[in-house]
Amino acid sequence: MAGARKPEVDCVLDIRAELGECPVWCGEEKALYWIDIYTGRLNRFEPETGVNRIWALSEPIGSFALTDDGSVLVALKSGLARFDLRTGQTTPLVQPEVHLPNNRVNDGRCDRQGRFWVGSMEDPVDPSGPKGSLYRFDGDQRCTRMTGGLFVANGLAFSPNGRTLYHSDSFKAVRTIWAWDLDPDDGQIHNRRVFVDTSGMPGRPDGGAVDADGCYWMAGNDGWEIVRFTPEGIVDRRIALPVAKPSMLAFGGDRLDIIYVTSIRPSAGLENQPQAGSLFAVRAGVTGLPEPRFKWR
Repeated sequence: MAGARKPEVDCVLDIRAELGECPVWCGEEKALYWIDIYTGRLNRFEPETGVNRIWALSEPIGSFALTDDGSVLVALKSGLARFDLRTGQTTPLVQPEVHLPNNRVNDGRCDRQGRFWVGSMEDPVDPSGPKGSLYRFDGDQRCTRMTGGLFVANGLAFSPNGRTLYHSDSFKAVRTIWAWDLDPDDGQIHNRRVFVDTSGMPGRPDGGAVDADGCYWMAGNDGWEIVRFTPEGIVDRRIALPVAKPSMLAFGGDRLDIIYVTSIRPSAGLENQPQAGSLFAVRAGVTGLPEPRFKWR
């Protein structure tokens, strides 16, 4: 990257959320949806006007997906539900971990076929053993456990052709990103392998995204950066941020060439990062992919 211009990094919404997460760009509305997990807030930010609208849900929200009927599929602490943006009505759908009351759902994202994948975690994490899993939720409202053994399920993303699934475990003793072969027709996964072991890197893997070149971007929690990996898992770019805990990223803008990054606001150590918890925009000269909507059947 010799001679490349330094990326522009701007704070576009100085909101200082407790745990900002899950940015999703809606091209039709030219708006970015995102959440603040523990406050249960679903947000809609318009970059052109600077307006940020908030819907307050009744419990923590770990992730969500925009859907093909205009509603929002929300992954709440109690389980998955349909949320109507117009009426504010929440309709419960499935509770995959009702037997694990200390668990909550976490990172989630739709694959290229419109199925929603979501991971879970114990909160707070018990280091004695993993209790999180990865689930696939289909349009007919079937929820299938795909794999277990996770402490903090995170980093979901899909290759441009939809045939590779990426996900990670952010727990400090694991900090690994895996890749799976994904059958786009039936949604089955196999051939799990280590994509990147981030041991020795500044940050742990939090949220992820894949760009139009098929490269995987990682939000480096505690690393003050986002990192781009080639499809072979080799570090290609590192972009420094003004916050220690970037949490997830999404491509947005008219040309999908703006990387929006959510962040976490820690309870201490804010003297060097007063805008922690806010929303940032990175212009790195890279193009992303449209975010698929969840497809009801």
